[in-house]
Amino acid sequence: MTENAIIKKDDIQSRIYTIRSVQVVLDSDLAEFYGVETKVLNQAVKRNIERFPIEFSFQLTAEENDSLRSQFVTLENENHLRFQIGTSNNKQNMRSQFATSNKKGGRRYLPYVFTEQGVAMLSGILRSATAVQISIQIINAFVAMRKFISANAQIFHRL
Repeated sequence: MTENAIIKKDDIQSRIYTIRSVQVVLDSDLAEFYGVETKVLNQAVKRNIERFPIEFSFQLTAEENDSLRSQFVTLENENHLRFQIGTSNNKQNMRSQFATSNKKGGRRYLPYVFTEQGVAMLSGILRSATAVQISIQIINAFVAMRKFISANAQIFHRL
């Protein structure tokens, strides 16, 4: 992301998941938003682990990861990988952590997820103006989703 990075609210909201009854964002999605590698983000968190109690960040179980991955399509043909938002032939738009091929690579560990509080803490350890801007946008997306769910709670309850 650039110094004046702006992410569409819909792009952020489409990557907020409910796991263990908590809204979270995957480490790989946050890394993409912040413009860093996933392993760099996770290393920064591990160096500051005291700032990330379990209510801020946690590692998915194998079952949770499988459930999340089942929301995405896995194809053998790398040219037609699909992800939650759409289908693209542009490799820059591919989110390979969700679409796998027969080639080696990809994640070798269960992903970490971050709550709204964890996102706020990330801006402090990543220490950049961009990280602060991105964190504010992500937190605003969490708030918007919470308001939407609250406003429509009766409708969801009837379903």
